[in-house]
Amino acid sequence: MPGAHIEPVIGRYVHLDIAGVSHRVYFEEAGSGIPLVCLHTAGADGRQYRHLMSDDAITGHFRVLAFDLPWHGKSNPPPGWQDHEYRLTTRTYADAILAFCEGLELDRPVVMGCSIGGRIVLHLAAAHADRFRALIGLEAADFQTPWYDTTWLHRTDVHGGEVCAALVSGLIAPHSPAESRWETLWMYMLSGPGIFRGDLHFYRVDGDLRATTPGIDTSVCPLFLLTGEYDFSCEPEDTLRTAKRIAGAEVTIMERLGHFPMSENPEQFRRYIMPVLERIRGLAR
Repeated sequence: MPGAHIEPVIGRYVHLDIAGVSHRVYFEEAGSGIPLVCLHTAGADGRQYRHLMSDDAITGHFRVLAFDLPWHGKSNPPPGWQDHEYRLTTRTYADAILAFCEGLELDRPVVMGCSIGGRIVLHLAAAHADRFRALIGLEAADFQTPWYDTTWLHRTDVHGGEVCAALVSGLIAPHSPAESRWETLWMYMLSGPGIFRGDLHFYRVDGDLRATTPGIDTSVCPLFLLTGEYDFSCEPEDTLRTAKRIAGAEVTIMERLGHFPMSENPEQFRRYIMPVLERIRGLAR
């Protein structure tokens, strides 16, 4: 009988001080080389990047790391969480990313984020470009007009996780395989009470970056923006509009992909992300 298949992904916890508060943060990693920090979408966790971590062509050159934001996945809320409403802000989000990179002593990592992760990548490009080797925004734009009612996302008379999954289900491209489609939705079904709504505070209210993105200097840190053609949360037009205001930003509209390219259709996403990673390797050389 053949032995069990063991994936090359390793999970660990790191204790970080984020804005003066101690956090126990869970992360997974695989590979070696250029650090590549991956940021998950709102209400989900780092498992969205498991396919990248199992791709030898990527992990042979990149140390891929994906951490669960506090309150997400295996990263618990901080002590006393029960006395506070969770709300993600630009400052707390950026503080968490910088603390993770500093805590693991990553040397000018590449950061790739999707959705809210793509939005915060734009902030990093504007405010902290010198700390990074390159930045990749998936489904990223400086602002989108909200199209959803967040009051449904944390109520006692509905199952919050199922409502979250239902809300985002239409953002997955129709070409995505059923297995990866449902795996993507399962992560939303597991979301903690009020966490998706708290993340969307950053996306809807606090994270309007229209005033700051024109100041991004891509000569300091290259910026790559990739958006799925079937995404109606961050529409391709939103990303193209954002890129026009950032000199030197490189933008790609990905065919047959929606809002969760790395998890909804990993093989299709690979066709687009591999050339970008090769470009970054070339810049490093």
